[in-house]
Amino acid sequence: MDPLKLQEQTRFLVRQRLRLMVNQYEVHTEAPDGSEGELAAFAQQKRMAFKEQVTLYADTDKQRPIIGFKARKRIDLASAYDITDEVGRPIGLFRKDFKRSLVSSTWHLEQPGRGVTTGTERNKAVAILRRVWNVIPFVDSLPFAWPYHFDFFTGDQPAFSVEKKFALRDRYVVDIKDPSLDRRLVIAQAVALDALQSR
Repeated sequence: MDPLKLQEQTRFLVRQRLRLMVNQYEVHTEAPDGSEGELAAFAQQKRMAFKEQVTLYADTDKQRPIIGFKARKRIDLASAYDITDEVGRPIGLFRKDFKRSLVSSTWHLEQPGRGVTTGTERNKAVAILRRVWNVIPFVDSLPFAWPYHFDFFTGDQPAFSVEKKFALRDRYVVDIKDPSLDRRLVIAQAVALDALQSR
């Protein structure tokens, strides 16, 4: 997708596809009828990677990278993830706030020149339920299908939200309120919310 057209988007639809040994994510614009429109990005994440790295491509053939994110450290629950453009230049970063995430998952997204955008789970009861679900024997191996939502703010201004839809396969709707946000950073953070949520 053309970078200028990408930046004009205010809503993305993210869908996870499960494949052997990898998680795949398709990010689409929203069509006028609410269905999936044009493909904006395609990502593939290797499961059980020692050092987390995800590249997002312009197409499902993975011929043209557009952005990527990579952990700065190995096996660090509070590690920052650098977000880079198609040629590897840094364009921002995100990190999980490990201490605050013990109760409700919290992420910080940084775009140069705009400060920190912080996202937390909207529903604290669902946040606690997810944590209980992960420690119940046998149940913890089943996917947590209950919807959860993240609201991101820059200061007290809403920036964007990521809403998980009730489904067996993970599906998300990303709504962007702040026109100055780099859409590439929003896409990277939205994919990371699924790909790294259990970290």
